[in-house]
This record gives sequence, C-alpha cells and structure tokens, in this order.
Amino acid sequence: MVSLKSLVSLSSRSAAVALLVWVVSVAVQTHTTNAQSCPTELTSLNVCAPFVVPGAAVANPSIDCCNALQSVHHDCLCSTLRIASRLPSQCNLPPLTCA
Repeated sequence: MVSLKSLVSLSSRSAAVALLVWVVSVAVQTHTTNAQSCPTELTSLNVCAPFVVPGAAVANPSIDCCNALQSVHHDCLCSTLRIASRLPSQCNLPPLTCA
C-alpha cells in the first residue's frame, strides 16, 4: 500500500510542477501580448510625423504626438530603435552616423 506520507510528497511535487507550468505559461502569454501590441503602439506615433520628418515646418510636437509617445511602452520603443540601428549592418551597408 502507498503510505500517506508518500501521497502527500507526490501531491506536493505535482502541485509544485503545476505551479511552475502555470508561471511559465503566464510569462510566455504576457511576453506574447506585449510583442503583439508593440506594432499597434508604434503605429499610433504616425501623428508625430509632421515633427520628425526632416525639413518639416512644424517646430513642436502636437499634444496628440506627445500623448501617443507617452502611451508607447519603453521596451517597445527601445527594441525598435535597437533593431533599426542594426539594419544597415544586416543589409551589408555602412553604419549610420548622425550628427
């Protein structure tokens, strides 16, 4: 017969494994959700185009631009900038240097 102690031990291990699986699945789901929302957040920055396009006549960003920028998650914006800065080397082009 299986002793009560071994059942409790087995139950504890099963609970620990179930908890670990749940934590990992929540982490993956959160990461996926954040990754899927990043393109949408970046699209909202289109209202900033009149300010960031070279030669634009608009000197200051609009309140809509500032609000859109504030709504973009820091990780999304930083990841995008990191990827954009690597593009020239991945396309076998010289690195960009900005003055």
